[in-house]
Amino acid sequence: MELHYVLKNGLPSQPELASLLNLLATVFTNQSQADLLTELNYQQARTGIQILLALENEQIVGCKLGYERKPGHYYSWLGCVDPSYRGRGIAKELMNRQHDWCREQNYSTVRTQTYNQWREMLILNLRCGFDIIGTVQGRHGLTIVLEKII
Repeated sequence: MELHYVLKNGLPSQPELASLLNLLATVFTNQSQADLLTELNYQQARTGIQILLALENEQIVGCKLGYERKPGHYYSWLGCVDPSYRGRGIAKELMNRQHDWCREQNYSTVRTQTYNQWREMLILNLRCGFDIIGTVQGRHGLTIVLEKII
C-alpha cells in the first residue's frame, strides 16, 4: 500500500482523533489516551497546533505535531510512528514536511525535545541537522533540547 500525508490545522474530528490518540498511547505508554487528549486540548486552546499525519488506507501510522513557540520559532512537539511501520522513512518524511511547512510560514528555527529512551528520534534529529542546545528536567526524566535553523 502507498502512504499519503496530510496536514491538519487543529485537532481532527472523530474517528481520526480516536485513531491519533490510539497511536500516541501505543507509542507513549506512560500516558493514557485521556491524559493525551487533555494535553492536546490544552495546547490547541493555548497556541493552536498543526498535525501532519502519515496514512495508509485512512489508518494513521505516523504523526508529527507542533505549534508556534514565539514569532519565528516553531516547536516540534510530538511525533511517532506505529512500531509495525518503522524503518520505512516515515518519521523522516514527516519531519521534512513539517520543516518545509515551517519555511513556508517564515519560521527560522525549529526546537524539539526528547528523552534518551527515544534514541531513534534523537539520532534522526541529529542526522537532520538539529544541534543539542541543552538539557532540562522533564516530567519523565532528563530532557534533551535540540534546535535547528531552517
